This record gives sequence, structure tokens and C-alpha cells, in this order.
Amino acid sequence: MESQGERIGDGDGDGNGNGNGNGDGNGNGNGNGNGHRGETDLQWITDPFSISEDPMPPRARSDVAAKPSVLLAVGPLLQREVDLDELLAAIVHKIAQALSADRGTIYLVDPEAGELFSKAAHLPELKEIRLRIGQGIAGTVAATGQTVNLPTADADRRFFRAIDRQTGYRTRSMLATPLRDRSGAVIGVVQVLNAARGAFSAADEEYLKRLSAEAALAIESTSLYAQVRPRERRDSPPGAPPLPLRYRYNRIVGESPAMQRVYDLVRKAAATSATVLLRGESGTGKELIARAVHYNGARREGPFVKVDCTTIPATLMENELFGHERGAYTGAQARSVGKCELAAGGTLFIDELGELPVGLQAKLLRFLQDREFERVGGTRTLTADARVVTATHRDLEAMVGRGQFREDLYYRVKVVQIPLPTLAERGPDDVTRLAAHFLDQYAKKHGKPVLAFTRGALDRLLGHRWPGNIRELENCVESAVVLCDGEEIAPEHLALPPAAVQVPSTVAGVAGGWRPQTLREAEREHVLRTIEAAEGNRSRAAELLGIGRNTLLRKLKEYGEA
Repeated sequence: MESQGERIGDGDGDGNGNGNGNGDGNGNGNGNGNGHRGETDLQWITDPFSISEDPMPPRARSDVAAKPSVLLAVGPLLQREVDLDELLAAIVHKIAQALSADRGTIYLVDPEAGELFSKAAHLPELKEIRLRIGQGIAGTVAATGQTVNLPTADADRRFFRAIDRQTGYRTRSMLATPLRDRSGAVIGVVQVLNAARGAFSAADEEYLKRLSAEAALAIESTSLYAQVRPRERRDSPPGAPPLPLRYRYNRIVGESPAMQRVYDLVRKAAATSATVLLRGESGTGKELIARAVHYNGARREGPFVKVDCTTIPATLMENELFGHERGAYTGAQARSVGKCELAAGGTLFIDELGELPVGLQAKLLRFLQDREFERVGGTRTLTADARVVTATHRDLEAMVGRGQFREDLYYRVKVVQIPLPTLAERGPDDVTRLAAHFLDQYAKKHGKPVLAFTRGALDRLLGHRWPGNIRELENCVESAVVLCDGEEIAPEHLALPPAAVQVPSTVAGVAGGWRPQTLREAEREHVLRTIEAAEGNRSRAAELLGIGRNTLLRKLKEYGEA
């Protein structure tokens, strides 16, 4: 429903009838289709008072500082791949609870749309509220940057009554203050409604200012910040459509259709204890997705334990997984607990499963089926209740055919398969979102000013094929941040090979209808033609292609031809 410049959704929204919209910004996403997992820098989250709209008297500051902190409550979530709506909801819940308010709302700026939108709110009646900057109390706060305290909301002409009419909720008292990032820019508004004492006091105002400063710093530590921070659109040509502001999981950036499919599978897998197999090229973010499965499931408070099969010698892999007893071998002077035991109550992530020695695969299969194992040198059977998530870039079906991977283990690990797309498959919008995310992250890390890509630099990023996927893009952006002396990243700052020479249009029309193709496009065409030559017999087509039938079926599924 559209009403007086406001757009109201339908399922979860904000806690009040008012606010405003603002912004001008741009989209984001979390997945790196992966995304990126850098270390969250919390060292600068030390003095939220420093970005308040006005200085507090020393005594008031002291009194407020003694009260509960939002950052202490949500700090652990900032370093996890949690659902960002869950993180924002935790923040607004803590704020409303601290102010003894009936409802609370966090509005964020959508810079591209020029609006405020509510995503974290005690508002079961509506999914989302979008308001113009200057509209309602929240909009007024976003436009002026000043705190507004209304003992009686109905008496103020700025109060926007349409939302109360939609929800049936009655707003009596209201307190709203801006969310400012470290530069002082307004990135949103935090608002609480209906004080338990009837009205919000001057002390409540000071407390909300501190909590809003902490909330802003928390948001600035997430992958969402790259989308809501103000920025000059130097990287977009006139008339270019804006990237919509979208997000899902913290530290995972990307909202392409390919990533939406990944998120849907993550959501389903996280709700169960099923074994998960992540498949994808190196650098596509398999560990990030594994963490998302863990931190959005019932085992989130348990440990997340990683084993990388490429970094451990084959002779030590059994010891790494299952541990050893004292005296099991020379130098084993004390009992050692393996990763399976350490992961009890949580998740065991086995990266690059295809590298696991064949001789150890039977023991892993036993652990997956019964959660039983023995330590090296031990005779006592132990158990560990750990969920298992595995990942590989190898073609396990082909390895099964060659006798390099146990067929029974293959079927046991692929209960839920989550294929991760390459960066090239995710498309230009995800490249843009990821580049903006890494730009903000590394500018902060290396003490650089707010940076932006020139149009030419963005064209170079979008024109590259990214064979190293997200990891290559991340390293490219960090290198550019280090090499850049000004406030713009130009093409010469990007550590990329020369742009590919464009094929003249006449070449594309040579005899035979040949045209330039990616390897993936050429493979798809060849596979489909082989199936056609085999008259639709997929087993025969797999034989002609020299691959297993399961491999062929997987490829057809990837092509959307299953």
C-alpha cells in the first residue's frame, strides 16, 4: 500500500508509525557468493560517545557509561556469518529493553533509493516500512541529525499516523536519535516507543544516544555497511540503474540469482543436522558458507572446528581427526584430542575432502554413520556428537570411478549438496557489491580515506573473468587501496592483466558460425550435442564423454537441463 510517500510491506517491519525515508545508496549483499571473511576490527569500538551529536556533561556521561552495553550483547555476532536481520533484531531488542520501551525500530538509509527502511523492529504486523527523508519523526531525525523526544506523539504535527492506522497499534510516547558512522554521517535512525513510565526522560535521551552510537559502530563492522554509507556515485555512468539494497548473511556479499539459490539451500540445511557437501572452485567461499550453515542452526553456540586436508600430511591426518593416546608412537607423551572430539556439540568442517587418503576414508565413514571412533593407539570406542560439513573442488564422481574415493562415503557426505557459483557466473552486480565491500574494509584496515572506484576502474573489474574468484578480487582491491594515493581507485591501480583484445565483429561470423565462447559455454554445448548424438541415452552419452553418469547428471543440473 502506498500512502503519503511511504511504502509498507507485509510481514515484519518497524515498531511504530512514523519515520522517514532517506538515502541514496546502493546495494549489497552478503555472500560472497561468496563473500569474504576478514577479521572484524573491533579495536576502534571503544568510545561511542565520540560520535554522538553533541557532547555530554561529564557526570551524565559517567552515569550512562555504567549502564548495559549493546556491543557487549551482540559483539560475538559481529564475527559470525549470521543472518543480518537476526543481528539487527538482537540490537533493537536490547535497546528497547534497556529503555523500558514497548517497541523499538532501527531504520537504515537506502542511499540509492533516497529512503529510510525498517528491517529490525518489534512490528509483527508489517514486513517493512519505507519512508522519505523528512517524513515522520524518523525522517525528521534523519534529515536534521537531531534527537526528538515526544512525550505525547499525537500532539506533534510531524508524527506520521498512517502506520498506526495500518497496524492498529497506538503510539503514545516516542524517542528517536540518529545512527552515525565514524565520519559522523547519518546511516539510519533508532527509535523507541511507549515508555513504561509514560514518557522518556532526559536521562533516557542520553542513554539512547550512547546505545545508538554503539549500534552504528556494530553496523559499520558488518558487510551491510558498504551499502548504507553515503558515497559519491563516481563509479556509475549517468542514468545507470541503482543496485538495490539487499543482504542476507553477515560477511557474505552477493545477491545474484545464483547466490539466492545458495542462500535457500543454506537456510534449509541450517534448520537440520544433515551432512552437507559444498562444491565449488577454489576461492568461491566454501568456508564462509559452511560457517553460515553452522551459525544459523541449532548448534550455533557450539564450536566450529575446521580440518584442511591439503595442509596436513597423509600420515598425520588420522591423528588430526581422531587424536591419539599417550605412547601411541614415538614422541606421543600425552593424550591428544582430535578435531572430531573438539567439534562435539558443534560442527566439524572438513575442507578439500577429495584429498583425504583412501585408507582413512573408511574410518571417516564410520564416524559419519555412527559418530564412533578410536584414538590412534587406543582400543576404547568413543563417540562425539558433531555435525559434519565437507567441501571440495574435486570431481568426486570421477574419483569414485577411478577408485580414488569410496562410493559409500560419497553417498554419505552428499546428503545435502550446495554448489557454489564462480564469480564469473554470479554476474557484474555481485562483482560491484563485493568490490565496494572490500574497498571499505581495506581502506579502514590500512588507514586510508573514504575511497571510490572511477568508472574506468569499475569497467576493468567488470571486464575481468576472475579465474581466482572472490579471493582474486579481494587481493586485487586490497592492492589497489595500498597503491592509491588519492581518493579514487583508477585502472592503473588494479593488479590485473591487460584487458582482453576485443574480437572484431567480422570474426564472429566466419564460416561455420563460430563465435567466441567461455570454456563453460563450450562445454555445455558439447555435452548437449553428445546427448543428442546418443539419442537421449544419458548413460551412452556419459560413456562417449569419458565421464561417469552421475557426473553427467550433475553437469546437466548445473546447466539447468536436468
